[in-house]
Amino acid sequence: MRLLLVEDHPDLSHWLQKALSNSGFVVDLAEDGVMADQLLQTENYALLILDVALPRLDGISLLSRLRKRGQNLPVLLLTAKTDVADRVKGLNSGADDYLTKPFDFQELEARIRALLRRSTAMPQEAQMFGSLVYEDEGYFLLGNVPLALTPRELSVLTTLFHRRGRPVSKQQLFEQVFSLSDEANPQSIELYVHRLRKKLLDSDVGIGTLRGLGYRLELQNS
Repeated sequence: MRLLLVEDHPDLSHWLQKALSNSGFVVDLAEDGVMADQLLQTENYALLILDVALPRLDGISLLSRLRKRGQNLPVLLLTAKTDVADRVKGLNSGADDYLTKPFDFQELEARIRALLRRSTAMPQEAQMFGSLVYEDEGYFLLGNVPLALTPRELSVLTTLFHRRGRPVSKQQLFEQVFSLSDEANPQSIELYVHRLRKKLLDSDVGIGTLRGLGYRLELQNS
């Protein structure tokens, strides 16, 4: 899952980026509201982590712009304010949840995963594709056996799974696997697709190549 973290304190933002990356997320950083607003109009994110007190454009104003554009991605507010009225203002502006600073990272991660679960909730039958099963906590079973995946392999497979039956371009996969600060290019996706194909070998699920279009998760002939 690709997240946007908007936080103007460099030490905190880089620490959070590293911690969230270690938990399997792809995280882009923005240091002010204007930069974040530009990224939200050009990039695709699964969730926004938004500090309220930001330079150039504050978090509540950014949130209002986001909702007026019809963008409905989940938003988790970070605030140093403990006053109930401030929290209510954030929620009424379109936030889905809030967390008061200072906070424990485990609580932040739990709230992020809860928001993502709600936003990507699928009927039980939609969580299965052949013998491949997508679990709520962001991992897969293959034939009832947990599939061992690196964070980037998981990002590729999750993206293909949610769009199964439809082609997904290298660029679309790249955007879900690498942050803007990573030194990589869309061709590097081929490595992760190759690794996934080996892990899906001899199962009824495979990754097909569609020339000029990208890749597609598909059922194999029995």
